[in-house]
Amino acid sequence: MIAVIVGGVALIVMIAIVVGIVDVAQAPSWREVAAERRRNWEARQPEYHGVDDHDPQWDDD
Repeated sequence: MIAVIVGGVALIVMIAIVVGIVDVAQAPSWREVAAERRRNWEARQPEYHGVDDHDPQWDDD
């Protein structure tokens, strides 16, 4: 029974190591995808022209 528990823990550790290695290998491409999506999102956002972000009417006080 103890061997099954130790084997299960060892399997979980090995899976975690493999996932970590794959994640490190894929991280640069995911960062590029995220940067491209952010550029596209920023391009779609409206630009504020002369609008004051701090309106005293909506102050928390």
